Amino acid sequence: MLIGYMRVSKADGSQVTDLQRDALIEASVAGDQLYEDRAAGKRDDRPGLDACLKALREGDTLVRWKLDRLGRNLKHLVDVVQGLNARGVGLKVLTGPGASIDTNTANGRLMFAFFAALAEFERELIVERTNAGLVAARARGRNGGRPFKMTVAKLRLAQVALGQPETKIADLSAEIGVTRQTLYRQVTPKGELRPDAEKLLSQRRR
Repeated sequence: MLIGYMRVSKADGSQVTDLQRDALIEASVAGDQLYEDRAAGKRDDRPGLDACLKALREGDTLVRWKLDRLGRNLKHLVDVVQGLNARGVGLKVLTGPGASIDTNTANGRLMFAFFAALAEFERELIVERTNAGLVAARARGRNGGRPFKMTVAKLRLAQVALGQPETKIADLSAEIGVTRQTLYRQVTPKGELRPDAEKLLSQRRR
């Protein structure tokens, strides 16, 4: 099944999804299989995207008008598509810089691999800059660090969910709003706590 996702940056009516809708329907996406958001690209809350991702099933293809309308940034885009791949869901982009991406084909998967490599490079640069900043801060008597992405509530939910054999990691990580990597750093596939989770709980008790 083909499922389409549309987004415009403003919710005040000054932007419409007509162009995206027409392109998706022309690409054989049924009108009742279209999801949309009216939100800026940097915003985390996208109910339309969340509903779209939940509706996708193995063998389905997510169709996008342009690639830049899917992710908040390159890292988020890569995380979303990797999550789709893990669930057996394809991604097809109709126009723009990512128009050669169709993860149902070998060429499309290769093109997306380049995006993933760029995202990894971006992450490494951020880590290097962060570490350098922390070293400089500690030299001046200041301590810092990134806040935990996983909360105690999310951690407990993950423990319970992973204790159920039918739970899928990709679905759970999407449901609680963390990446699969973050989830695996905290909890084993059987729901047992890892050292990072123990550290999170110890921080909460202080």
